[in-house]
Amino acid sequence: MVKDKAPKKQHLIHYANGPSLEEINGTIEVPKGRGFWKTLFMYSGPGALVAVGYMDPGNWSTSITGGQNFEYLLMSVILMSSLIAMLLQYMAAKLGIVSQMDLAQAIRARTSKALGYVLWILTELAIMATDIAEVIGAAIALYLLFHIPLVYAVFITVFDVLLLLLLTKVGFRKIEAIVVCLILVILFVFVYEVALSSPNFGDIVKGLVPTGQTFSSSDKVNGDTPLTGALGIIGATVMPHNLYLHSAVSQTRKVDHNDQEDVARTVRFSTWDSNIQLSFAWVINSLLLIMGVAVFKTGAVKDPSFFGLFQALSNTSMLSNGVLIAVAKSGILSILFAVALLASGQNSTITGTLTGQVIMEGFIHMKMPLWLRRLVTRLISVIPVLICVAMTSGESPIRQHEALNTLMNNSQVFLAFALPFSMLPLLMMTDNAKEMGDRFKNTLWVKILGWISVLSLTFLNMKGLPDNITSFFGDNPSASEVSLAHTIAYILIAGIVALLIWTIYDLWSSRNKMPKRFETTEEHYDESKTDKGNA
Repeated sequence: MVKDKAPKKQHLIHYANGPSLEEINGTIEVPKGRGFWKTLFMYSGPGALVAVGYMDPGNWSTSITGGQNFEYLLMSVILMSSLIAMLLQYMAAKLGIVSQMDLAQAIRARTSKALGYVLWILTELAIMATDIAEVIGAAIALYLLFHIPLVYAVFITVFDVLLLLLLTKVGFRKIEAIVVCLILVILFVFVYEVALSSPNFGDIVKGLVPTGQTFSSSDKVNGDTPLTGALGIIGATVMPHNLYLHSAVSQTRKVDHNDQEDVARTVRFSTWDSNIQLSFAWVINSLLLIMGVAVFKTGAVKDPSFFGLFQALSNTSMLSNGVLIAVAKSGILSILFAVALLASGQNSTITGTLTGQVIMEGFIHMKMPLWLRRLVTRLISVIPVLICVAMTSGESPIRQHEALNTLMNNSQVFLAFALPFSMLPLLMMTDNAKEMGDRFKNTLWVKILGWISVLSLTFLNMKGLPDNITSFFGDNPSASEVSLAHTIAYILIAGIVALLIWTIYDLWSSRNKMPKRFETTEEHYDESKTDKGNA
């Protein structure tokens, strides 16, 4: 009699090529025949995970500084960025639900192995760049709230992996609820602070309409032009990793893919969920800009870092009206600001880790536990922050604050690199009837608006790259440093264009092929080699 083979030991890091986020894929059942609001409630959650990326610490200083420098002029940029985000996230959710593949899996299935590795590395760098902003935000919040020295606060942020371990035990639906609660905390803080400032609602409404001055490159205020302010808001708002995340978490609801009506219902309610949550993100980003105009006196905030904003909220000479001054004396305004900053950082911890797992499995078919994934990326991300803190330890507090703020802003440069490589494949694949079917491929209007959005964002990100590189040389770069920065930027732009052409060529060549959703481990992976290598 032949004995059954003993089950193979699962390694900590192992091969994976199954459904996206397999442990939670299709685990939430949505009963049919319920009313609109009950059904929407059951589908609500993935949109909140996505919306977190549009209100993370990287957004805060750009929006508040934009308000300080240009008053309500850039309100229209926040609105346009949010509308584009809604369009892109609709396509990301639709791709995941209809094709049953997340964006990373879909790109990998239609491109060469070499290109898959290049795009994986590029996306990992973008996620790490985002994580740097989260490290800085969380560490500063701990310092402001509990007076923990920055070096220790940076190390403490590593232990948010314990929070993630706890969350993995409570179930995905509860994770969604926790994220929503943290978003509501952030929303409450800024609604409260802006309400006390009595902003000019007429000027706010006017600011929602773009004018010729919105993207002006000549009218400088505090060294910034409206164009650089707009590019900062766009770069901090539309982030590439959110598209990968949404295409994965949209698959958490159970769908009968043999029933097109059930698929259509899932796409429709996922879009409602996404748009509602992104509307909250738009409100929060708008409140941040309004804070810059209405809460503080014009030009009062000389230090746009989180330290400077915290201090400004308790400095009565910098606030705009008597009500704010009276409340600020209690210290509640600055404390609430730090609490919202900490909530924002913790939200991003959850979503950043899930996204990292999605792209690792999708691009290179490798899987590790979420806690290990978080630990590795966070340890890498704290290195530049610790170096920055160490290099400025002997300098004035203001110089230290400026250095951290510059590091956070410069970390967002990688987002300009990675964004086209998520947007263009997303648009091309959702335009493809072979991939999506005739019913679910993009309509003419979605196609037109999608291409306008993708090309505009790609152009604006590339246009802002020379100035972003120049900022690495400090506030007053020499002529030779500016020339060097522009040369580096143009070389990078040429590299990005070449890589985009390669990506588009691969995707276009495979447009009429129907890729297999998943390959079996036995056919495509020699586990014996892995076992031998790990022995």
